[in-house]
Amino acid sequence: MEVALESNGFLMGIEYVAIFCCGMVGGLAAVRKGYDLTAIVITSWLTALGGGIMRDVMLGVTPVGVSDKGIILTALASGVAVAVIHPEVDKLKWSMLTLDALAVALFAVNGTSKAIGLGSSGTTAVFMGMFTAIGGGMVRDMLINEVPMIIRDRHWYFVPSAVGSVLTVFVCKALQHGWVGMEGEIALDLGVVALVIAMRLLSVRFDITVPGAVARRNVYLPGESRAQRRETARSDAPGRSGEGR
Repeated sequence: MEVALESNGFLMGIEYVAIFCCGMVGGLAAVRKGYDLTAIVITSWLTALGGGIMRDVMLGVTPVGVSDKGIILTALASGVAVAVIHPEVDKLKWSMLTLDALAVALFAVNGTSKAIGLGSSGTTAVFMGMFTAIGGGMVRDMLINEVPMIIRDRHWYFVPSAVGSVLTVFVCKALQHGWVGMEGEIALDLGVVALVIAMRLLSVRFDITVPGAVARRNVYLPGESRAQRRETARSDAPGRSGEGR
């Protein structure tokens, strides 16, 4: 099955722009660490294409990140570019955030569609889409010894990629069953891309974060009596732990 977004030249152009900007985001992280040009270019390449390489290896096909000259040169060029214009790129916070969100959205849709096209199940395709979308950022952060973005950023980063991948599975299934044509699939894919971008940007703009663990003080264990639970609660109260006496 052909990946719908790769059948349109204009949309492919958008993907190349996304790859270039995703590479610059990765290269900028290496610039901030004070690394040399080689490290900057490698970091840009792995940020832009690392997720796709991971996906293709798991799917058992030749990774486009080492076989497609066009996207390889685009990723490498992003590293050279950011080494020169990094002060300007560093100031374009919202522009780069938007383009990074665009890259995540496109990679999620394309990665999921490619997995479905190669015969993967819907569940496998969702994971392949998420690997494509966020894998490059994980490789980048581990390469430069940073806590991965998926862990340190509490805004919606993983969530939009997961939503986009799940929705893409339904779009692909609709195409396979003949419920929509190629043009309809492209329109639906673009809707998924727009949704993923909106979710990411709105979460940052309005500081919408993923909740953490539930705050609890009492411990409930099987067989523990109510009186024992009250005693445990009193002993855990501030000033009753005995510390500092």
